Amino acid sequence: MLAFNNTAFNWPTFFFIGIPGLEAAHIWISIPFSILYLIALVGNALLLILVRAEQSLHEPQFYFLAMLALTDLGLSLSTMPSVLAIFWFDVRDIGLDACLTQMFFIHTLSSVESGVLVAMAFDRLVAICAPLNYTKILTHYTVACLSGAALVRGATLLAPLPFFLRTFPFCGANILSHSYCYYPDMLNLACGDVTFSSAYGLVFVLCTFAVDAVFIIASYMKILDTIMKLETQDRNWRSLHTCACHLCTVLVFYLPLISLAVLHRYTQDTSPILYTTMSNAYLLMTPLLNPLVYSLKSRQIQAALRKRFWVQRVIAGE
Repeated sequence: MLAFNNTAFNWPTFFFIGIPGLEAAHIWISIPFSILYLIALVGNALLLILVRAEQSLHEPQFYFLAMLALTDLGLSLSTMPSVLAIFWFDVRDIGLDACLTQMFFIHTLSSVESGVLVAMAFDRLVAICAPLNYTKILTHYTVACLSGAALVRGATLLAPLPFFLRTFPFCGANILSHSYCYYPDMLNLACGDVTFSSAYGLVFVLCTFAVDAVFIIASYMKILDTIMKLETQDRNWRSLHTCACHLCTVLVFYLPLISLAVLHRYTQDTSPILYTTMSNAYLLMTPLLNPLVYSLKSRQIQAALRKRFWVQRVIAGE
């Protein structure tokens, strides 16, 4: 199918590729995708409800967790319409404005999530390296400032990208490689000199994900140095256990991100199925696994879940 030229009266239409070669099985593939999205939405919504309802979770680390869950909800809701529309109804086309809006939210929320992971690393750093000053340093005001800074940074740095793309004509078939609108993917379809826009995208990545990764690594180097100086091995284990959830979350977020970036930049003949799998894993696995990680690893979350479940059983019994 051919797209419209980008003129004053006609905006281009983009087309999602789905999973090449498996079009006949899309309705069956939609079943696990629907289940995974449902689990992600319910899991993150449950975390938000627990943090809000349980007084024992009214601590900085769980406020950051609520921010993380809210971001994951946004990511799931940003990609779910286009992904499920492909599998359920074979709807593959999307207009420029809708595509730019989806792209803005996906990249902004990814940046916010990365910033929240840095804030959570700072929380663990203070808790282990300066426990006596924890409540003085991580006040409600500090938590609000760190969360707000992550949101403002993401939205501010991402704001120019849709305007950059609107200045280019799109003169090809405009077939996207993912099941959602992704900036490097759209930029590859633009006709004209994209050097500046490509460079800005690289600057955005360096100013967000690369800088955040450096801060997280530096925080854990300091945490490990502090733990190694503790007197007993038992205290070492207990200190590291408080970081386990955050470390798992960092790996779940950064590994698909790095893998997708490598596929985009350095591989040209990647299998379409592998490419599609990685692109969906990038934005689906994080919202899916984060609630599971904290439900399985965090004793406070487990206690809150048991309390809520017990209360519900009591109410039902009455």
